[in-house]
Amino acid sequence: MAIFNRHKFEKLVVHKSKTVAWAIAFFSGILMALTTAPVNAWLLAWVALVPLWILVVSYEKPKQEVKQQKFFLLTSDFFLLPSLWGIGYHGLALSWIMGIHPMTWLGVPWWPSLAIALFCWAFITLWGAALVAVWAWLLVILNSLTLPGKNPILILNSPPLQRGAGGGKTQFSALTRVLIGTALWCALESIWSTGSLWWTSLSYTQSPHNLAILHLGQLSGPSAVTAAIVAVNGLIAEAWLEGRRKKEEVKTKNWIPYILPASLCLVLHIAGWSLYNRPLNQQAATALKIGIIQGNIPNEIKFDSAGWGRALEGYTTGYKQLADRQVDAVLIPETALPFIWTNEYQRSTLSFYQAILERGVVAWVGGFGQQENSITNSLLAIDRTGEIIGRYDKLKLVPLGEYIPFYEILGGIINRLSPLDAHLVPGNSKQLFDTPFGRAIVGICYDSAFAEIFRYQAANGGEFMLTASNNAHYKPPMLDQHHALDVMRAIETDRWAVIATNTGYSAFVNPRGETVWKSGINTYEVRDATIYRRQTRTLYVRWGDWLTPLLLVLAGLMRFIVRN
Repeated sequence: MAIFNRHKFEKLVVHKSKTVAWAIAFFSGILMALTTAPVNAWLLAWVALVPLWILVVSYEKPKQEVKQQKFFLLTSDFFLLPSLWGIGYHGLALSWIMGIHPMTWLGVPWWPSLAIALFCWAFITLWGAALVAVWAWLLVILNSLTLPGKNPILILNSPPLQRGAGGGKTQFSALTRVLIGTALWCALESIWSTGSLWWTSLSYTQSPHNLAILHLGQLSGPSAVTAAIVAVNGLIAEAWLEGRRKKEEVKTKNWIPYILPASLCLVLHIAGWSLYNRPLNQQAATALKIGIIQGNIPNEIKFDSAGWGRALEGYTTGYKQLADRQVDAVLIPETALPFIWTNEYQRSTLSFYQAILERGVVAWVGGFGQQENSITNSLLAIDRTGEIIGRYDKLKLVPLGEYIPFYEILGGIINRLSPLDAHLVPGNSKQLFDTPFGRAIVGICYDSAFAEIFRYQAANGGEFMLTASNNAHYKPPMLDQHHALDVMRAIETDRWAVIATNTGYSAFVNPRGETVWKSGINTYEVRDATIYRRQTRTLYVRWGDWLTPLLLVLAGLMRFIVRN
């Protein structure tokens, strides 16, 4: 009986320790989410990954399961750690997605609307959590293979600063693990960003406030910022583990291991600050006076006759005001005038088009285009004669909102959350946008989350950046986060950005990521500012994301060296 009670007590202790570990992982993920809007506690990003790192590298597989599974298979207890961190981070950061409910304006009843919103939130949260789970699994597996002479099944925790021969190998193993962990996270973000569901890169936790570190994006895009965050967190975690190992050594100064992560963080910020402080060298000959109209048309009326009338009146009036201010061009938001602009007869009947012919100011119009039997969400450049001289079709369509994934299977089950009768199709990934003032870099709404779209256009001659969005159905945190992404794209490409949205936030952003002007929310606004065309080419624009493959190569080399 005593033996039974002892075993029961041991199981209780183990269960409680698991629960505590899961709680720590979940709440540290929430801490990372607090770095984004609306809280914007961006400093937390430099420590919020530390608890998960410690839990992952310290994980020890139960002995009784060692003989039952291969070394690359881990228990559900382990996968819950990174999954809960990912749910805390992605779930809270993306909670604004619930703003799509209710969708009664699309004809979706209240309860089905709630179900759809919850499904979307749960799916994108779990998709983000999957990235973290894969990262943790790979880190543990590779970590278990780095230390020779240890059973890779039993010692999955591979004590990070375990004494090696001569005592010198311990630090080397910890640094190797940090390099591997950083390379893996950057690689997985790179893979995830090639898909249709991407938003919450660790890099955007620093935007738009930490402009110094965001300028590392000029070197290798978002991966440079992500790598900085992961590396510093990893080094802090390893320093904490070092302190735990030496806690009984009275003469040891436990703060010494923290010098390395503190120094790295400082050096990275100094490097970013030096990029931030470079002069812009703006020349009068490259100046453009650009106008923005924020129409403030609620989605509830956007696609009916009342909405069309209000949009035409508001955008036509704003266009004439800006023409009177002698602007060079006018930008209006995504689908601001939801008509088929590639249909010459249809556009010729619109008052906004007639205003273009009358005033002769170039307009960049958010509307729809035609592509065979389908339509596109497009931004069209219309010159003073009324001709379409440039066109960009939205590349990254919103799943369910603008298209149905696996349409052949789900098309009859899920009603598309769009009032359009035709299928929206994405644009070509190699498209370019020409204007009378030179080539522009263009993104429409969700495109802003994908840095490569903007890098490609900048590398092919884009001299300034235009983004058009309609975020009317989302909550304010999403609008702030979207603006943060646009700031990152402006910094990475070293371009002025003109941002037009339906209900906010419209803005002008300079190449340093400084917001020169920012609109209110749910307001009608007409604004103009002077921007400058630029032909600079950052290292990121020239070479793309070169850092991630470099980190992977270095991590592989280091693992090989340590193993041998």
